[in-house]
Amino acid sequence: MFIAMNRFKIALGKESEFIAIWRNRETYLHEVPGFREFHLLQGPSNEDFTLFASHSTWESKEAFEAWTRSEAFRNAHASAGGSKELYLGPPQFEGFEVVL
Repeated sequence: MFIAMNRFKIALGKESEFIAIWRNRETYLHEVPGFREFHLLQGPSNEDFTLFASHSTWESKEAFEAWTRSEAFRNAHASAGGSKELYLGPPQFEGFEVVL
């Protein structure tokens, strides 16, 4: 199993707008072989931002990587640059192989 996470630093006061974007977007993940589940996580806030993380679980690292090269990935990210004022920097990717 493989877990893919992206950390997002979201401008204070923009949290609801960020959540709405994720809630309303078509991810196409249900069409992708090897996809298991997705969660959007809201973490702590500080004086500059609120931390969020997207968390997706895959049958394997190969299944995740195949998705990143797929038409479904391109479609899901087609409008990704439309709300730049929400983000304090680019997302930070972290990938994990499940060992236990």
